[in-house]
Amino acid sequence: MKTETVVLTGAAGRVGSALREPLRGRLRRLVSVDRAPLFSGGPNEEVRRADLSSVEDVASIVEGADAVVHLAGVPDEAPLPDLLEGNVLGTHHVLEAARRAGVGRVVLASSNRLTGFHPAGRTISADAPPRPDGLYGVSKVAVEALGRLYADKFGLQVVCLRIGSMELEPTSPRHLATWLSPRDCAGFVWAALTAPDVTFTAAYAVSANTRRFWELDERLGYRPLDDAEIYAGRFPGTAGHLSGDDPQGGDFAAADFTLRHLSGG
Repeated sequence: MKTETVVLTGAAGRVGSALREPLRGRLRRLVSVDRAPLFSGGPNEEVRRADLSSVEDVASIVEGADAVVHLAGVPDEAPLPDLLEGNVLGTHHVLEAARRAGVGRVVLASSNRLTGFHPAGRTISADAPPRPDGLYGVSKVAVEALGRLYADKFGLQVVCLRIGSMELEPTSPRHLATWLSPRDCAGFVWAALTAPDVTFTAAYAVSANTRRFWELDERLGYRPLDDAEIYAGRFPGTAGHLSGDDPQGGDFAAADFTLRHLSGG
């Protein structure tokens, strides 16, 4: 399929901000969307302000697009109603608008936190069953299920990227396993947009970290270039950090991380 016009939602966020320049360099037209104000970075980038609160709102934005990269939503642990509205309903609005508009492919921002309770001592693939480390991870299970439904029932091409810890450089010991460099982030997203023969695919987007928990998926055809191990000296004494039966989610899997978002504490 052709990939000339792409809609990028959540374009003001950390991942979206890292993707705008690389996408502008490859596309004829990039439509960057966020509820926060944006400024165009070039003649082939159009910016739109929207909150994606209904299918109709999204439909006017995705009309004529070849693909959508959907990053908008609640980016971390939060009360479940907020996650359902921002992540699950927001994703449904995008998928349904894409179906109505005849968009060929949707790339959905999933998360490594969908499997954060798998043990760190085991390397898992995207075929492993979900074991979310919190309510945020639960919302991403639902996001992937919606993507699967729209692929199976309506023939929409859907790629769910389980995004790692996207940072300029690792800032915590866990990132030695989970880091996703901006360069590799752009590479995975472009592969998700252009890989041939896609119906539905879920894949981890993570740099080629020596200590990573997740298998690199060959189906998208992208091999990451960076390795967090070059930063290991910043975190002395972490050789056994997150190993054995420790949850891959680390602190995200702690009860207190979610309890503060539950009514009644």
